Amino acid sequence: MSLIWGIDTLFKLGAGLDIFHVMLTNAAFTAGSMVFEIPTGVVADTVGRRVSLLLCLATLFVTTLLYVAAAWRGWGFWAFAVISVFLGLGYTFYTGAVDAWLVDALKATGHPGPLEPIFARSQMVFGAAMLVGTIGGGLLGQIHLYIPYLVRAAVVLPLFLLAWFGMPEVGFTPRALALRRVPAELRRVFVEGLDYGLHHPVVRPVMLASLVSMSFMIFGFYSWQRYFLDLLGRDLVWVDGLISSLLGLSLIAGNALVGPLSRVIRTRTGILMTSVTVEAAAVVACGLLTNFYVVVALYLVYGMALGLAGPVKQAYLNDHIPSAQRATIISLDSMFANVGGVAGQSGWGWLARVRSIGAAWAWGGVALLLGLPLYWLARRRDRTLDRF
Repeated sequence: MSLIWGIDTLFKLGAGLDIFHVMLTNAAFTAGSMVFEIPTGVVADTVGRRVSLLLCLATLFVTTLLYVAAAWRGWGFWAFAVISVFLGLGYTFYTGAVDAWLVDALKATGHPGPLEPIFARSQMVFGAAMLVGTIGGGLLGQIHLYIPYLVRAAVVLPLFLLAWFGMPEVGFTPRALALRRVPAELRRVFVEGLDYGLHHPVVRPVMLASLVSMSFMIFGFYSWQRYFLDLLGRDLVWVDGLISSLLGLSLIAGNALVGPLSRVIRTRTGILMTSVTVEAAAVVACGLLTNFYVVVALYLVYGMALGLAGPVKQAYLNDHIPSAQRATIISLDSMFANVGGVAGQSGWGWLARVRSIGAAWAWGGVALLLGLPLYWLARRRDRTLDRF
């Protein structure tokens, strides 16, 4: 998956898009994710988590090849935007389904402990895979920017076979989903989303905090590829791949800090607020400073803070959600995050074009502080599950 993450912006710039158009295509991806989150949550909560993952991989294969075709044939901005919407559809089959799959299996097998260590190890594996993928993508992109996309499409095929034949569902019983029942299922999901999500006194502010966090995170991830090379003063694709791999390591380091810090900061919201504060300070500094090495180091600090928050937030949400609604509510949380992603990529992308990428980063970092009162509100409403 991560083969293209370090070079995606350079790939689109090389296809003739400017930085604002690149951000808009990424916003189209996020908008697709936002629109399809709930319908695909219905798929995961009915026909099963594995079917949802298989649909994700199939969509990812097709849209990755369409990206290459759009760049090769010079189809322009609108083609990239449309393909990005369908790529967003593919990822929504993944979000919610995989987390729900894991938690269902843990509960079905009698896992006695908290979920944070499990999610931390999961994200450490993700970070290690990102490390390998982004280094490989950067090196392949130095040869030609098309190659990482073609290799990613090829890698999806064995993953599809593995999911089909080697990944049983434990702790969840799929049920048939007839087309005539889709409207009723969507209504059910909407009602449950209100009951267990928007009307839940703890889940609601946590989901709103996801919106705030994502308003910068996606913009930051795709804009640094150009921003950092401009600070370096040299157009070296492999440097972007290297930085992406270091970001993967920083996420792993943040995941590893969850255990030690949970013994010092005894509440989940306390760790989440600490993460927000560090993220905001690091991002503002990245936008204001101009030394390449200092800015990269600060961005890695931001990555560590993200890695710290991820497992804690996942476990906190899952502890408040019943099994039958788990994929749906996690998808709803992703939808909130995607709303923030669309707003951030459009707004900060526009500011990057009219002012500079650095200015967009500085203001984006300030906006991250809006997450603090939301987590504080969740803490006030939860005196039991908030504690480790």
